[in-house]
Amino acid sequence: MTQHDLEMLVQKDVKGLDTYLQQDDYTRAVEAAARETGYAVTSANGTKVNWLVERAKRFLFFMLLSESAHKFKVKQYSLHHRFEHYRDIIKYMDEQWATFLESEPVDPDTPVHIGGMKVDAGFQYDRNTGRDTTYSDENVVQFTPTEND
Repeated sequence: MTQHDLEMLVQKDVKGLDTYLQQDDYTRAVEAAARETGYAVTSANGTKVNWLVERAKRFLFFMLLSESAHKFKVKQYSLHHRFEHYRDIIKYMDEQWATFLESEPVDPDTPVHIGGMKVDAGFQYDRNTGRDTTYSDENVVQFTPTEND
């Protein structure tokens, strides 16, 4: 997934608000979401893409909330209506993110959980001595990555 692809997903999700946003806003929102989540946009898949999109939308809603602060109609007193909806959406999205972080027991970026496990099929030699190091002292085939990598 590229940065542009992710921006297009976010743009499709907030389609009705597109008239209030510029392309640069989507770029900044995706970059902010990547910084917050710690997920690299280029290596994102499934759950990571979902949370990058959700957090990017949250940043867009905050941009709209901030821009609406100066638009106060004195005769109608509608400022609270404008803020209320965005604040509720942002609060809900932040609660979902916190719940996800609490329920995620394993860091999805650890090598063991990204692509499974690799069992070497060939032989392995010590570069300096040329000694066969394919097996451990217990005569077990070495494999990587491990839980500790």
